[in-house]
This record gives sequence, structure tokens and C-alpha cells, in this order.
Amino acid sequence: MSQLQGFLNLNKPSGLTSHDLVARVRRLVGRGVKVGHAGTLDPSATGVLPIALGAATRLIEYLAEARKGYHGLVRLGVRTTTDDAEGEILETCELPLIRDAQIEAAVAPLRGAIMQLPPHYSALHQDGQRLYALARAGQPITLVARPVMVERLVWQRVQADLLAIEVVCGKGTYIRSLARDLGVALGCGAHLAALTRTFVGPFQLDSASSLEQLMAEPELLQTVLLPPAIAVADWPAVYLASDQVRRVIHGMSISLPDLTAPHVRAHTSDGTLLALLRRVDDHWQPEKVLVGAGSVA
Repeated sequence: MSQLQGFLNLNKPSGLTSHDLVARVRRLVGRGVKVGHAGTLDPSATGVLPIALGAATRLIEYLAEARKGYHGLVRLGVRTTTDDAEGEILETCELPLIRDAQIEAAVAPLRGAIMQLPPHYSALHQDGQRLYALARAGQPITLVARPVMVERLVWQRVQADLLAIEVVCGKGTYIRSLARDLGVALGCGAHLAALTRTFVGPFQLDSASSLEQLMAEPELLQTVLLPPAIAVADWPAVYLASDQVRRVIHGMSISLPDLTAPHVRAHTSDGTLLALLRRVDDHWQPEKVLVGAGSVA
């Protein structure tokens, strides 16, 4: 399987880390294929986890900017160390009568462009160490609020102490923090009881594959593997002539009249994703070349 390249849209099960899934896919495809993931999910979370194979691993960074969607459950009245159900309980509160209008008033400031404090237990760094490592060691942590975009946040009461939420957000947004901050605003505390990621950019949950099924039927891999270009599907596409292909492969700029976008994805005449190009003045410079000279006739 050394020629495999593209993306797997996997439905991550609960109980595995994102790195666990990468390791299992690596065993499936063999040592000769590079494997990486885009968009870490906590072990207890489920849902969309894009896995890159081969040359597609060089495109993972472009998925970092992708919009993401989530469905979650928020438990009111209980605070935890991790702001989710995996942590130790810090405090429980006898839930007062909370009206829908109060919930909406607490949710409203969490929408749009906001400053968000990350959880104490997160993969962010402080003084060269992960926050979760410092938290587990009992070391002092200084949380710094970061700008995030919460494009959509809607809620529905499931039980008196349980809310279902749907979120569409930009990079760096912690759904655990939204649950925590909602509890703070309501004065009762809260944590994220469950989380499913419903999409990452073009990767949708309803078309995600089960790793268990792929392990049982490896021949399905080729049928569900998505082309590398899906990571930059929203970029303008250009199809190059053979002389332009040769220039790009050797790192030389080309002319593409009448294009005004800041970047484009360049394909060979047969549709193969050749390179990502960025505009420099009136020429287009290769930013990332994905096909070697020996791969193009």
C-alpha cells in the first residue's frame, strides 16, 4: 500500500485517543505510508477525525483553519477538574429552578467572536510543557484567554439538569470551555457530559467510516479514501499544461493571467493535485509541491 495517499474520514469511537487511531491506521496500511491526523479529539469524544495518508499528510495544516461542528450534552450543577465527564468532581450544586430565558441569556455572550479561557487540562503549552501535564503535577497554571469564533451555538433542554447543544466554530475553540462558562453564568456550575464532532470542513459524520470495519475488510480502504485535494477543496483550481507542470515541479514560478485569488491548487491535466501556489506580484510561486519529477511524464 505504499502508493496510498489521500484522507480517510473516520468516525472516532469513544475511549481512544486521536494518536491511537493513527497507530491503528498505520498498522492497516503498513510502514511505508505516512499517517497523520487533523484536529485532535479528546478520548471520550466521538465523531469526525480526518486521517491523512502519504502526501496528504503535508496538507493537514490547511485543515486547521476549517470550520468544525459539534453536538454535545452539558450537565448543569456539577463542576469537574477537566470541564468534562472524565475529570474529578470539584463541586455539586442543588439545581435551582432555571428558566429558559435565563439559559438563553447565559448562552448569548458565548456566541460570535469571543475571548475564551482554555481548560486547565488541555494540550496547550506553558513554559514548554503541556497544561495537562502541569495540572496533573499540581503545578500552578496561568490561563490566557484567546480569541475564538463561535459561529453557531443553539441549545435544547433534555432534562432539568441536561442541555443538548449544537456548535459551529472556528479553530481553537474548546467546547468544554463553553460548557464551563455556561455553568458559571448560570451560577450552578456545569461540565461537558458528552461530545460528538459532526464535521470538519468538508468531512461529514454521515459519510465517516468505521475503523473497525476497515480493519475487518481492508479492501474497503481504496473505496473510501478521499483525494488529497479535499483539504483545500475551497481553493480555486487550475489545470496546468506540461511546460507549466515542469516549472512548478522544479520550484519555478508561472504566469496565470486573470486570477486574483491569493492562492490556488494546481492540478496536472489528468486531475492529480500537483502543488499549492501563492500569488507573488503577477506570478504564481509554488508553496508546496506534492508530486516529484519522476511521477510526471
